Amino acid sequence: MTMLSLPLDREATDPRLLRQALGRFATGVTVITTKTPDGKYEGLTANSFSAVSLDPPLVLWSLRLAAPSLPGFKAAGHFVVNVLSTAQSLTSRHFATPRHDKFEGVRFSAGIAGCPMLDESLAIFECRTESTIEGGDHMIFIGRVVQAHYREGEPLIFAAGKYGTHAPLDGD
Repeated sequence: MTMLSLPLDREATDPRLLRQALGRFATGVTVITTKTPDGKYEGLTANSFSAVSLDPPLVLWSLRLAAPSLPGFKAAGHFVVNVLSTAQSLTSRHFATPRHDKFEGVRFSAGIAGCPMLDESLAIFECRTESTIEGGDHMIFIGRVVQAHYREGEPLIFAAGKYGTHAPLDGD
């Protein structure tokens, strides 16, 4: 097996190589949604979602500082994390693509503060924004979970630039 090494000082790191290395970490896929104070829906695909704490119930996700939706998410004060199932790879692609109205033709119901909860999601976390922290070229959102929902199903997985499914190992 060949191992590629990446220098970690800022000047020597090629962002493409770092992205390729980070892509070796398999993640679930989420769509983060909100409703802004002026009534506009915002949504984007993210795999930067993580649990922070059970007591109090906190989660986090991050958004590029240059993202057009950043002001809306910051102003809203609430967001919903929609964990996608294997049946929702097209939904992931839809919300990952820049478009004028990302919610056109998308089925959802209103959650906390009117934030969209996408139909068919495997799990949904309705959150109140607790804090935001600037980290490099991203804004980290920490949210308090005020309501959580889930159903049985297979999670959508993303690794090495490709969508996939979870395959349990023998004996698990």
